[in-house]
Amino acid sequence: MTVAAVVLAETTGDALRPAGGVSAARQVADTAWAGGALPIVVVAPDPEGALAASLAGSEADVISPSDERLPPGAEHGQGTARDGHPLLRGARSAFARVGETTAVLAWPVQMAWVDAATVTALLEAHAAAPDTLIRPTWKGTLGWPVLVPLTLLLDRPDLAALPHPAALLDALERRGARVRTLDLGDPGVALSTDTARAALPPFEGPDQPVTGHPPDWGADVARVAPER
Repeated sequence: MTVAAVVLAETTGDALRPAGGVSAARQVADTAWAGGALPIVVVAPDPEGALAASLAGSEADVISPSDERLPPGAEHGQGTARDGHPLLRGARSAFARVGETTAVLAWPVQMAWVDAATVTALLEAHAAAPDTLIRPTWKGTLGWPVLVPLTLLLDRPDLAALPHPAALLDALERRGARVRTLDLGDPGVALSTDTARAALPPFEGPDQPVTGHPPDWGADVARVAPER
């Protein structure tokens, strides 16, 4: 299974906002890559090329929200690049780049403090439940990025008019998508770049494996060990 990251920025300024010494888009792209996401698509306006320059040397590609020229095959499913929601456009672009893509991380660019371990945990959870929408939480607060299976997104032209990724996710839930929330102990899923990185609460990590409790191998051995 391959999970892409679709990084969403409404403006060039949002994408270029400083975060950890680089642009927010670069910070997210590097974290997504470190956590195992591929491909990485940044959907944002970039009229002067400054965003692409900030991503040079990373694994991320930029597509414009109004750019009709997606890679060959990116028109997968109904709708066109012209009328698609940015998340849908990013998902089509990711699928065109890597045909084995099975899900995308819907990732608002301002959520730049997510830990790479959280990305890895979301990918592991997807492998265990491929058709489930998976959302991280922190202390009861719903967070980002949200892992969305492509089966919920592609061939759904009715979703294209929804203005914001949160509205699109709400619509998927109302239409019966299976949803799982995971508290991964990561404040970065809930706190945006409005919070200084140095002011973040500590990363704690999940209190148990995201794919469920590991087997109690010691107990198994005790059951089968011959009596002395």
